[in-house]
Amino acid sequence: MVIDIPAAEQARLRKQLRGARWGGWLILPILLRLAQQRSPTEIADWLLCSRSTVYAAAHAWPSGRRPWEPLSGSGSAPLPRSLTPARRRSLPALLQKAPAVYGWYRTRWSCAVLAETLRQQRGWQVSAETVRRWRHALDWRWKRAKLAAKDNDPQRVAKLARLRLLWESLGPRQALLFADELEVALLPKPGYQWMKKGTQVAVMTPGKNEKRYLAGAWDVRTGQVPHRVGASKTNGLFRDLLETLAAAYPARGFDRIYLVVDNYKIHKAQAVQRWLETHPRLELVFLPTYCPRASPMERIFGDVHDHITRHHKRKRIRDLVSDVTRDLAKHGPGRYCRSEIYDTSEITAALHKLQRQRAA
Repeated sequence: MVIDIPAAEQARLRKQLRGARWGGWLILPILLRLAQQRSPTEIADWLLCSRSTVYAAAHAWPSGRRPWEPLSGSGSAPLPRSLTPARRRSLPALLQKAPAVYGWYRTRWSCAVLAETLRQQRGWQVSAETVRRWRHALDWRWKRAKLAAKDNDPQRVAKLARLRLLWESLGPRQALLFADELEVALLPKPGYQWMKKGTQVAVMTPGKNEKRYLAGAWDVRTGQVPHRVGASKTNGLFRDLLETLAAAYPARGFDRIYLVVDNYKIHKAQAVQRWLETHPRLELVFLPTYCPRASPMERIFGDVHDHITRHHKRKRIRDLVSDVTRDLAKHGPGRYCRSEIYDTSEITAALHKLQRQRAA
């Protein structure tokens, strides 16, 4: 059978084939054909490569050079031949420094800037595309960074130890909840999703953005999330949540309700303090400053964004809020666990100290 392929298309297919089988995918078939006593010309014709490539593989084998094999201890694909040991050291060294160190007025490296810096610093004439391939070969990826809080509260250890003590010694007539507020906006939150290469999904924006605020509290024992929704994030919304919790945990069944909150100003407002004075069963416990990992509500609300608000297509804010509240209602017991920061050695030591003080 003969297939009629134009010469230009054949050239394009050869170029694509060469780009897809570098390293062992080309050299290993050559070696196996040589072992079968095939001639270099026959091998080159059969594999659509040059005879020089065949001779290079033949000369490399007796000398012990294996440029097509992965690095020792690595299960990854072989590195490009142009990525020499010196370049494998220089490229990560550049990436681990800020571009400003080398005089660039920018905060992140691009392939073009890296290529130009390598030319200036090392005298290497490489393209931006070559630098991109090198970075992938060295397991560097273009990824979104994450925000990190300072987490430097001087009372951090003591506060986390007390929270862990409350969690582990919670009585049958006591409740422990973590509270936080969530912004629900008609403007969709952008995020990652699967897309066909060369395309980008468009998420329509509303003509006018609207917002609502949800105050919720996660029960560590039942996993339920009682909540209230308001038009603004004020201490009034937080007091509405407190009223909801007081009704959900009546005095006939609960003597004490511990509510863990962050240090946002609405939690410390005078109106909130006056409400607490008239409801002594409910006690606020404050998290360390800049320590969001200590609250399971951060993960719960993060899941709400992932499930509901990212790329949503709702046209009315009430429909979006309804979606959010339905998602919160599905949270069952045991779905969210205590963060590992409560189990560090310093927190454990402080916990034992608190237990000894309580026993004395």
